[in-house]
Amino acid sequence: MLKTLIVDDEPIARQVLREELELVESVSVVGEAENGLAALTQISALRPDLVFLDLEMPVMGGFEVVENLRGAEILPVVIVVTAYDQHAIEAFEAGAIDYLLKPVRAERLRRAVDRARGLRERSRELAEDVVRLGNAMRQPPQVTVRKVVGKAGAEYFLLDFNEVLAFQAEGELVWIITQKQRFLATQTLKDLEGRLAEVSFRRVHRNAIVNVNHVRKMSPLSSQRWLLTLSNGQQFTVSKRQAHGVRQMLQW
Repeated sequence: MLKTLIVDDEPIARQVLREELELVESVSVVGEAENGLAALTQISALRPDLVFLDLEMPVMGGFEVVENLRGAEILPVVIVVTAYDQHAIEAFEAGAIDYLLKPVRAERLRRAVDRARGLRERSRELAEDVVRLGNAMRQPPQVTVRKVVGKAGAEYFLLDFNEVLAFQAEGELVWIITQKQRFLATQTLKDLEGRLAEVSFRRVHRNAIVNVNHVRKMSPLSSQRWLLTLSNGQQFTVSKRQAHGVRQMLQW
């Protein structure tokens, strides 16, 4: 049995991965951790053979976990799990450490587990792989955020950011709005805003972030408030606090 630890700050992501792993033969999920610091504690206590490791987490990220594993006497096989489409993934593929893109496809997950089985007894090569990954992390990052995970019913979808028109919060829920339907987001609006810093999205209200490439009309409601109409006809009110930034972004 491959003793397996799941490390991810999103409870839904951990649950989905656990459910998929329960369908894979000879895999036993022995624990979960919601951040890198907890992961190191669990790795020390549980001695897992395999760790599914998210990269972006509070307290301590996945990269720091790998750094702290370097030189350890007993090393697990580390499979990086990420919602990011990044050029640095090529560095992970160069070694024996694998990566999975959220949401994880069952077939891809099985291949990753099979690969982990082949590495379990090759501790020296595994140590070298961890060193390679650590060295790759010291290089200037080349990260382009292009994907977001959305849920519709019991299914999870990987959406391109250019097809997302807006993110809208309703109480504790955050909706991903596309041209024809909406999906339930797996992250808070605040977390999404941090990920969207380098792409064409702008917060227009405390409960809404819009893709400026899908804004088709901007109508004044008052001297400091605007009404945005998106390409699907949906409208959002721009708050006074956000009005100046939105005008700058749209070059009005």
